[in-house]
Amino acid sequence: MKKILVPTDFSEEAENALKVAAQIAKKHGSEIHLLHMLEIPMQDFGTVNNEAVPEVMFFINRAHKKFEEIMGNDYLKDITVHEVLKPEATFNNVVEICHEQGADIIIMGSHGASGFKEMFVGSNAEKVVRMSDIPVLVIKNKYDEFSIDDLVFASDFKNDNKETYHQATEFAAAFGAKIHLLMVNTAGNFTTTKKANERINNFIEGYSFKNYTINVYNDDSVEKGILNFSQGIDADLIGISTHGRQGIAHFFNGSISEDLVNHAKRPVITFKI
Repeated sequence: MKKILVPTDFSEEAENALKVAAQIAKKHGSEIHLLHMLEIPMQDFGTVNNEAVPEVMFFINRAHKKFEEIMGNDYLKDITVHEVLKPEATFNNVVEICHEQGADIIIMGSHGASGFKEMFVGSNAEKVVRMSDIPVLVIKNKYDEFSIDDLVFASDFKNDNKETYHQATEFAAAFGAKIHLLMVNTAGNFTTTKKANERINNFIEGYSFKNYTINVYNDDSVEKGILNFSQGIDADLIGISTHGRQGIAHFFNGSISEDLVNHAKRPVITFKI
């Protein structure tokens, strides 16, 4: 985690994410790339219309002022923070910008379906959370001390998402966390405990990571099962795999990833297949 991308709209939720990013940066010697996407139409940057110039400059100057205020915070002391201003009005290009900056992880803030200026609602959530090919850590609350002791890794444990488990073990190892492997059984897609345990054990075979537990949990839906299990063990973080619109077999069809991001009261991290 040498480079962390933190999108910001200068809201309280975005600052919560930045504070977590700062704690991680100090622990791992990371740089932070603080991204603000200006709410100005692209064509305004190429226009020579004198009426448009003052408006464009107003937004640019306001953003720079906000950046200066943020940089003065004590929690960013001794951390290399890069100011990144982009003219896009939406978060459609976050993944592209992430590659441009060479980021290893995206850390972003949200307080639910209406949080972070609808960043995690509808198409924006899909584009960032589902399409990102690097881990995306979603922060919901303020953390004076961010630590991860218990990480729930929820999956259907099919072979097509083994790479995401590799990413999860690396992340857990960096924080000294225990991974709780979780398979949720539902009435519509039931697997016996014996078969579920066999599938999970086959899935993790060959991995050197040993700090884990195996759990099969029954619930009305996959989302409810993940949330209820995580609450039951007071997990610090929920980890899920994302695979674009197609999902992982039955497991992440629809909007499970987005629903968890919106509804979970604890942080969520997504790993792309």
